[in-house]
Amino acid sequence: MSHGVRTQVAVTPQANEDIRRLDAATKNSVGDFVRRLRADRSNRALRLTLLREAGGNGRLFVAALDSSRMGLLLETEENRFSLLAVRIGPSAREELARLTVEINAVSGGVELVDQSEVSANVVAMPVRPEPGSQPGTTPRQPSVTDASAVPSGIEAVASETAPAAAALPVPLFAPYEDEELVGLGVTASLLPTLRRITDGRQLSAVLSHNLPGLTREVLLALHDGMEPLEVRRFITDQWRADEEVDPWDWARAARRPVSQVSTEDAAVLDALGDGFDAWRLFLHPEQHRLATASFKGSAKVTGGPGTGKTVVALHRVRHLAAQLPPGQTRPVLLTTYNTNLAADLKERLQRLGGDALVGRVDVKSVDQLAREVVEQHPSSVLGMPMGDEEAMALWHRVCAEAGVFDFDADFLDSEFKHVILAQGCGTERLYLRAERRGRGVLQRAGRKQVWELVAKYRALLDGPPKRSTYALIADEAARIEEHRMAKAAEQARYKEEQGGLDLIHREAGSGMWLKPRYHHIVVDEAQDLSASHWRMLRAMVAPGPNDIFLVGDAHQRIYSHQVVLGRLGISTPGRASRRLTLNYRTTREILGSAHGLVHGESFDDLDDGADTLDGYRSILTGLAPQYWRAPDWETEMRAIATLLKERHEHYGTPYAAMAVSVPDKAAVTQLAYTLACKPFLIPASEIGREGPRDTDTVRIGTMHRFKGLEFQRVFLAGVSEGLIPHQRIEAFRLSNPDRCRQEEQRARSLLFVAATRARDELVVSWHGRASRYLPRDADRRAGRATSLLTGDGPPSGSNAA
Repeated sequence: MSHGVRTQVAVTPQANEDIRRLDAATKNSVGDFVRRLRADRSNRALRLTLLREAGGNGRLFVAALDSSRMGLLLETEENRFSLLAVRIGPSAREELARLTVEINAVSGGVELVDQSEVSANVVAMPVRPEPGSQPGTTPRQPSVTDASAVPSGIEAVASETAPAAAALPVPLFAPYEDEELVGLGVTASLLPTLRRITDGRQLSAVLSHNLPGLTREVLLALHDGMEPLEVRRFITDQWRADEEVDPWDWARAARRPVSQVSTEDAAVLDALGDGFDAWRLFLHPEQHRLATASFKGSAKVTGGPGTGKTVVALHRVRHLAAQLPPGQTRPVLLTTYNTNLAADLKERLQRLGGDALVGRVDVKSVDQLAREVVEQHPSSVLGMPMGDEEAMALWHRVCAEAGVFDFDADFLDSEFKHVILAQGCGTERLYLRAERRGRGVLQRAGRKQVWELVAKYRALLDGPPKRSTYALIADEAARIEEHRMAKAAEQARYKEEQGGLDLIHREAGSGMWLKPRYHHIVVDEAQDLSASHWRMLRAMVAPGPNDIFLVGDAHQRIYSHQVVLGRLGISTPGRASRRLTLNYRTTREILGSAHGLVHGESFDDLDDGADTLDGYRSILTGLAPQYWRAPDWETEMRAIATLLKERHEHYGTPYAAMAVSVPDKAAVTQLAYTLACKPFLIPASEIGREGPRDTDTVRIGTMHRFKGLEFQRVFLAGVSEGLIPHQRIEAFRLSNPDRCRQEEQRARSLLFVAATRARDELVVSWHGRASRYLPRDADRRAGRATSLLTGDGPPSGSNAA
């Protein structure tokens, strides 16, 4: 063998799971083995031994990772291996030898099943004696296709006194033929075992044995009641290979993205080190397609919380940067709606691609970007931006000085941002003609009155001292960028018409001025950007292939920015609009409860269409949400403190892994004080504008502050009628039904966002009456918070385990 040719090694997702669940020594052993195999496959210390031919162009090998660990490898081409599985202990070789390895008919990926392990977790179905059979004779085994052997109904218990045959339990997957299951993506070799599964406990045991991802998703979806047509739409089609699958072409199967956590050896080796982050290496097939696809123009990805939209955005940025010619510029923009999330994106981008990637990408919040545009423009005078509370106070002052009380500050601020600025209404005439979709009817006289109040508001902002708002800065930045893009387009037309003549003098005074700021723009949390933000971004990149890539979810909109992207020059027709449906963060139990918070509401698709959470699901299982009711806020706070302390002291949960959402800022202060006092003495910190501090404290914040965060255990406190939603919206129920509906939807979205921050456990509490957004039986299912304060027995039972 030529030692000049280095062996290539890929790690499959299932082998990656083996490495992740075993000890740290396994991770190091695999890393060392991969390095030695790449350097010289003939190294005898590897004990690389042919196990059997896989058929076609594949051969299976076993190899010694170290003295106690062995690996199963698939060789598909000369000097190209895939690590399929890792086992540890004296029987490691035997365990690897009995694994079934095959190519999935749907995904075309390399998959394996440990038949003996999954079968050991399925109790054999009892058999029914044949009518008239004699004692001691062997009854025939029931067939799945034999209707008499598979009665309808739930598992029955045989009577000890009755000699009649006992009713057999119904196999969970009896309604589906083998061909249908395989067509949905289930690994064919698993079918005999599936035919013996009769209850959820057995299914959970089988699924615990590192089954292929597609099989796991399909079985859980069918068990949860999803119809086969829906499974095909939301799951199977997302995994489907781009070309016809050859069941014997192991080389093609091993090269598919679905068969490996990384296609680059360097990335594989890095994945095995201490800084391993699975999210940055393995993408779900649909995520991979979206991250690497080429679009004729803009593209949009929507999906519920935890579906990996941000991961897709980060991988999209890496893909776009990899296509750039060498240079030192940053022609790719990655942006989101606040500085805290932008900082997190930059950190994750650094971990994904290092300095080389970060050096080609501009990572900024959209407001920071807008401010820089205005600051750099010679004719703009930037006032000090006000916060939301200060802006509200100024609107109150405007109304008081004008003696007009027909409109509240919230309405005026929203009308200013989402109608006047959003539609560029620079004159009263334009505002009188402006569309106000979803904002109710406002007659001409009312609009004229609003316009006068807006004029007074702007006059107060002009000072002295001169002040501004983030909305006004974004509007000014959009105007500047639109003017710049118009001049760039004019120059391009001139250049085309004149053939380059006279351009030296025209360009000499402009420098970079007439060039688009960016080649590509990627937007995270797109639902919370305003129309002014989108106008600015649209003008920062020339329309063309892969110009704008955005990810978001209207169900998580926490501000009132509802825009129609198509009217702002961002078109995502047909296959340029995709939706992710698999949640990677939240358990199925929590997700089901959170889904109920927004069920029945109508949400947009960040454009002119509607979006739903159809097909939204999780493959994680865990604790059911827990409910607690209290007679008053003081009791509720003390009960929360008791539960937090219990989870920390009895279950070892770090304080920093727990967070409490409360209805308003006053409640943040009150709860933090309660936690700090005796007998609790629990360290707590507020989640501020910049996110949680990196300390071992329980995080407390309003629901707005929970956006983009994730915690092991989340407590939703104060989920009481009158607080969530706030009782003030009742004033609009008759006077302004459209606004009432908007406020209701926004409150539901906030609660939905907060609930889906929980990874392992969700605890919901309230005082007085439970919020109407909670399940109807929440009060009946809830524990009494007062019982937590008596000191009798374990305060919350076993649900925290």
